[in-house]
Amino acid sequence: MTALRLAQRRLSSRSLAIGQTALAALTAWYLCVWLLPDPQPVFACIATVISIGATHGQHRQRALGLAAGVVIGLALAALLVHLIGTGPWQLALLVVVAMSVAVLFNGSDLVVSEAAVSAMLLLMIGGTNAPNRILEAIIGGIVALAVAVLFPPKAILHVGRAGQSVMAALGQSLERVASALAAGDADRAEAALIHARAIDPLLDALDDALDTGRETVRTAPTRFGEREPVERYGRSFEQIDLAVRNTRVLARHAHRALRSGQAPTGVAAAVTDLARSVWDLAAAFDDPERAALAREHAARAAAGAATDALGESIRSTAVDLMRAAELVAGAPEELLTEEILLASVGDHPDVDVRERVENAHDLRLGEAAEAAAGRRRADEDIRRAALAGDALEHGDLITPVVDEQVRPDHGREPSQRLETSTLVG
Repeated sequence: MTALRLAQRRLSSRSLAIGQTALAALTAWYLCVWLLPDPQPVFACIATVISIGATHGQHRQRALGLAAGVVIGLALAALLVHLIGTGPWQLALLVVVAMSVAVLFNGSDLVVSEAAVSAMLLLMIGGTNAPNRILEAIIGGIVALAVAVLFPPKAILHVGRAGQSVMAALGQSLERVASALAAGDADRAEAALIHARAIDPLLDALDDALDTGRETVRTAPTRFGEREPVERYGRSFEQIDLAVRNTRVLARHAHRALRSGQAPTGVAAAVTDLARSVWDLAAAFDDPERAALAREHAARAAAGAATDALGESIRSTAVDLMRAAELVAGAPEELLTEEILLASVGDHPDVDVRERVENAHDLRLGEAAEAAAGRRRADEDIRRAALAGDALEHGDLITPVVDEQVRPDHGREPSQRLETSTLVG
């Protein structure tokens, strides 16, 4: 990529923020001219440019805090210049006061810095007409927040880029592990482990993008339609995080097995299925129907894994990907346990995963129903025995009667039921 094309890409990625900043500064200027007796409301434009320029695509909370920092700095500067005048020592005192007040209000480092910068700007430009300067800063901050709410960046664009970066790195890591296992190359496995360890910063970027994206789709009317695409990434983030961690464990076990010469044969195919599951899962964020393919590939990987430490890490990663696929496809009330998911794959990886999962659910429900029925029969036997004992105490005759009861294993065996009759005569 040439330097010119790289510069064009950088400019295009920030063109929206530049246009919004110019529009907000112009709006703040004319609003202050209309509301305040000041023909040149410079500080309204300063507050607007600083707030929007530093917070484009960031949290509304951060934008509000930065605007507050600008207002605090300008207000304090206007007040102190009016009281003690201007000069070098006044500048130093103003910086101390502005930063201290921002810290007392629990401002972030950026807010604290902006409070000091804003105060110095007012001092150097001139701090006359303090009330107007304070009102200008407030109007500029309000305009900046209004522009950020009415003209926000596309939430799904930032979230999607961050999410797909994570999925690409995860899929590549698994492919590298599979390649190392197929070739029996411990050096490739070590490179795959290093690659897997480098995914953490991408996860942090996705987490930040999700926070901002969720806030945007909740507060910006023009972005309400992006709620579901953003939530697909949000619902599955925890499971993707776990899949990344288990992939690191998988790569470490593969590296150790290859160094010791104890890597099982055929395990590369299972890891390749995991990589295919990741690629299908990445596509499912735009097309949720692809989640079924991601589940199937993960299930096949789990079914083909051995029982050693490497196989256990493959199964754990497969479970994370299966759960992530469930969450991308919809919002289930309760995620299936690892035992049910692994039991559902069994020795038949070609059977539809969803069907096997439902069968596993039915099996568990059937076992629970049989256990409950057994407990009820035992309680009934105890109650009848108690009645029989009470009948003996009163001189009743006990007659054994043989009948058949159906056991949970569907076998039949005779059992005695006590019946009482009253003595006659």
